[in-house]
Amino acid sequence: MLFKPDSTDDEKRTAPRKRSLLSRVLGRMVSLLITLVILGGLGYLGWLAFQPKQNGGGGRGAGGRPDLPVPVLAAMPHVQDVPVYLDGVGSVKALNTVTVRSQVDGKLLKVNFVEGQDVKKDDVLGEIDPAIYQAQYDQAVATKAKDEALLANQKIDLARYEQLAATNAGSKQQADTQRALVAQQQAIIKADQAQIDNARATLGYTKIVAPIAGRAGLRQVDQGNIIHAADTTGLVILTQLRPIAVWFSLPQQQIMRVNAAAAKGQLAVDVFGNDGVTVIDTGKLTGIDNQVDPTTGTLKLKAEFPNASYQLWPGQFVNVRLKVETLPQAIVVPTSAVQRGPAGTFSYVIGEGDIVTAKPVTVTQQNEHQAVIASGLTTADRVVTTGFANLADGAKVVVGKDDGPPAADLAPRKRSRNPDGKRGAQGEGQGKDGKKDWQGKDGEHRGRHEHSEGNQKGQTGPAPAPAAGGEQSGGAPKAQP
Repeated sequence: MLFKPDSTDDEKRTAPRKRSLLSRVLGRMVSLLITLVILGGLGYLGWLAFQPKQNGGGGRGAGGRPDLPVPVLAAMPHVQDVPVYLDGVGSVKALNTVTVRSQVDGKLLKVNFVEGQDVKKDDVLGEIDPAIYQAQYDQAVATKAKDEALLANQKIDLARYEQLAATNAGSKQQADTQRALVAQQQAIIKADQAQIDNARATLGYTKIVAPIAGRAGLRQVDQGNIIHAADTTGLVILTQLRPIAVWFSLPQQQIMRVNAAAAKGQLAVDVFGNDGVTVIDTGKLTGIDNQVDPTTGTLKLKAEFPNASYQLWPGQFVNVRLKVETLPQAIVVPTSAVQRGPAGTFSYVIGEGDIVTAKPVTVTQQNEHQAVIASGLTTADRVVTTGFANLADGAKVVVGKDDGPPAADLAPRKRSRNPDGKRGAQGEGQGKDGKKDWQGKDGEHRGRHEHSEGNQKGQTGPAPAPAAGGEQSGGAPKAQP
């Protein structure tokens, strides 16, 4: 016999299961909510802790410690005459370059120069065997002497024929014929003289002379070789080094400016050394090309330099600057005092109470050292030159002294430990026994270095000198032996 189970018993068994499932879900939700609240609180605390670092990194920013003044350096604008230069790149070229060739053929008997020697004009550089050319000259002289003797005899005959014709004892035609022979012989003598001059010149060509004063290059033909007038290499190449020329280019936009300046007078040109800063020679502008190079859009110019100490060499590439004008009595400030913002250029001017004010300025020209101000500043203003990282309009500043350039170390010094266990700043990190007895931990040194950099951030002027004895924990610094 089967019995149907009672429904109330099933409900009694399933009810506790539903209640336990619901309690677990609620417990998990409460735990998750608590976790989110804790994470949110930690994030807020971290944000508060990180906020001062972004606003000044030490309390000197706009949101940190507004009561502390910002350390800066300042300068006073001054008035001076400022030259205006146009910069260009050029190459050095000799004013004259000559390939010295022989004008006759023959054996090279002597070479009378040393490679790299400075020679003067008409100095004998080489000698060719003159035997053949001397014989030709002597032959021409002998021919002229023979023709002169014949002319003398013909003149005597002419005198006789003219005397006979005057007394009708002789024919006048014979006298006229003799007169023509005398004129013909005189022409032959002139031709002989021309032959002598030609032979003398050819004989002179056996001595190879310098056509210009300059420096001799490398010898192309050695002594004892046969040299020819048709040789393309020649004996040597002479190059004039003093004075010397520099060809340089300027953009086509400067054509009007250069022409206007050249019309007023001679323009000075400076050439720089390898460092790009030192002026090694100063010359003058001697020529401006008559057309613009269409491939580069530049105009070629030529300048001449004395080159007294042979600073310039043909084929060398150099930087040049052309002085086109001078700005009289211009207001000049250091280039670092000119700042650029969204509205243009401006400078921080220190007013009463050491409060800075940003003033817009108009810059005429500037280089790496100084800027010419057309408007916006006067000689009575004080402008900020260093310390802009933490500076804003209306901030209070303290002006430091710029006694000299910063004397920072080229590299950080190596730390060492003294024999008593104290850290020092010895250069080699050696103990009394002469051996390295301590090596610092990278993390500790890095932390100390970053800490010192953080303290010096925003300051200007030379960095403070390191302590002589280093740091000691729990006591005063101890001097190193």
